[in-house]
Amino acid sequence: MNTQILRTTSQNPDFINLVKLLDSYLKIVDGDDHAFYDQYNSIEDLKMVVVLYKNEQAVACGSIKKYDSDSVEVKRMFTLLEERGNGLASVVLTELENWASETGYASCILETGHKQVEAIELYKKNGYTNIPNYGQYAQIENSVCFKKLLTI
Repeated sequence: MNTQILRTTSQNPDFINLVKLLDSYLKIVDGDDHAFYDQYNSIEDLKMVVVLYKNEQAVACGSIKKYDSDSVEVKRMFTLLEERGNGLASVVLTELENWASETGYASCILETGHKQVEAIELYKKNGYTNIPNYGQYAQIENSVCFKKLLTI
């Protein structure tokens, strides 16, 4: 398998296309809750985006954005449905963590939904631990939040 990882921004057309697929997927999975979450998922100005290519086709993506002086928030993680189960999301996540660490951040935080079982498994497998829901997710029952301390 010929894979390549690209560090880019949210202006990358492959990232934009993958996020469109992600949003379509989440509309189905999240159902009525999708509109609430969608307002927090703008990709307009993301400076730290990773796109993973397999045989020159964009198949997975993710991004991080500053949350506070010590933490970045992992956003817009997605792998094409036909490529799932091959470890590609872990590759993207590790690249994002490395980038965060290189930039001086001590931890990654994220939010996902209870209905997104595969995402929860991915984050636990990669060393993330449950934390109390933060920020706009604090009172949202469907949200599950995670954190991972990075080695600098």
